[in-house]
Amino acid sequence: MKKMNQWLKSQRGQNTVEYLLMLTVVVGVVLAAGFALKKYMPSLFQQIQGMISGAASNMGQ
Repeated sequence: MKKMNQWLKSQRGQNTVEYLLMLTVVVGVVLAAGFALKKYMPSLFQQIQGMISGAASNMGQ
């Protein structure tokens, strides 16, 4: 317990907690963006697939 208290009070421990909090915020933002864009993703991938297929077929001519 004493060692844990020392770790929590140390500067290195504080930096670790700050980085973990920043990582949590970034992950939360990415997840929120993913859920917000979820309904647009299937059509976006279909459009990209169509563009790639069209470009590939034009190259063969």
